[in-house]
Amino acid sequence: MALDEPRDDDTVFTESGVTYLVNKGLFEQVKPITVDYVDTPRGSGFQVTTRPAESKNCCGTCSCS
Repeated sequence: MALDEPRDDDTVFTESGVTYLVNKGLFEQVKPITVDYVDTPRGSGFQVTTRPAESKNCCGTCSCS
């Protein structure tokens, strides 16, 4: 995540009062995107969750590599 200005090839959306910019091509591949602020024993920060990558060896609900 970084501060940036919107470009023509960005998808712009607002969630909980925060505006996000994501490259349109990337957004189409990974949507939906969820951004949460989390506190864990290892520290706190932002957690970005996307749809798992789909492949011929993946059911669509697993974490594929």
